[in-house]
Amino acid sequence: MRRIYLIGSLRNPNVPKVANLLRAQGHSVFDDWFSAGEHADDAWRDYEKGRGRTYEQALNSAPAINVFRFDQKNLDASDTVVMLMPAGKSAHLELGYSIGRGAEGFVLFDVEADRWDVMYRFCKGVYFNEGKLMQRLALPWGV
Repeated sequence: MRRIYLIGSLRNPNVPKVANLLRAQGHSVFDDWFSAGEHADDAWRDYEKGRGRTYEQALNSAPAINVFRFDQKNLDASDTVVMLMPAGKSAHLELGYSIGRGAEGFVLFDVEADRWDVMYRFCKGVYFNEGKLMQRLALPWGV
């Protein structure tokens, strides 16, 4: 059983579906970040702007640090990360951070990307089919 952090976008409705597929396979899956809702980042920005804070100030605020530490703690507790596409800047940072600290990283694309990028080779695998990803994750860690 793997400890998987499912990386993705708050706006991707497939996050809970893929998380449940992984759980059905017996993995421990962290996707609790998704509960913040698809407008969480926008609401945070609007709240901070309403307080007169800049982006730089907001990033250094207690609420932002709290959310960051929550995510980092769970990233650090995972041995595997799966980034579900489409995903944005934060997701790619989480993927790179996790691979850099030794986790196995995988990407599941929903469609073939218009713009290709060779840097996905940092991952253990890039998939365009849920079934193939699930087969790969059924293998022991490190294989």
